Amino acid sequence: MADAAELKTMAARAALERVETGMKLGIGTGSTAEAFVKLLAEKVKAGLSITGVATSDRTEKLCRALGVPTATLEQLPMLDLTIDGADEVDGQLRLIKGGGGALLREKIVATASKRMIVIADATKKVDTLGAFPLPIEINGFGMMATYLAIRGAAGRLGLPDTVTLRRAGESPFITDSGHLILDASFGRIPEPEALSRALHDIPGVVEHGLFLGIAQEAILAGEDGVETMVAP
Repeated sequence: MADAAELKTMAARAALERVETGMKLGIGTGSTAEAFVKLLAEKVKAGLSITGVATSDRTEKLCRALGVPTATLEQLPMLDLTIDGADEVDGQLRLIKGGGGALLREKIVATASKRMIVIADATKKVDTLGAFPLPIEINGFGMMATYLAIRGAAGRLGLPDTVTLRRAGESPFITDSGHLILDASFGRIPEPEALSRALHDIPGVVEHGLFLGIAQEAILAGEDGVETMVAP
């Protein structure tokens, strides 16, 4: 029986087949994305020519350590493809992302790309989003007002209003962009689009981890092999 690490590597290897020489490539954040970077580095050493744009400082450091060429999104504002993981993916390729805290940069990079491919193990596939707490990146100024506004929006949509501040040990977790993250445990999100609009209407919300209409393909590795899903 394959363990989680092996499944992530299987998905990453399948996604690597979509990468062509000369590509400007968005590179995601998280354990599955790291598996992809390690395989990508081997291809680069063998002669594959790409330039990556990392979605986090953590991914950037890994790329540098393994010899994967990178540039900033300012240098390469239009990308060919982004490959990234997800915390949940449903049958319409709607995602929850941000468990690693890089959701803002991940969404900016993904939407700057012609295509996005999600890589994950098969356990990330769900019928309805929401079992994984939804990360919401917020400005530190007015944090309590934003927190209360998010709970209010959840209540109006009939969702639980359990929202907690993410921490790194004793201190609040700080994103690469200098923001805070609230994790909202909704359990089920039957109308992700409505929730997305409601959250974006709150001034203190910088971004949220609902990726809707962004991914075109998902590669999910399970005990029975690799499943490929495409957006409807």
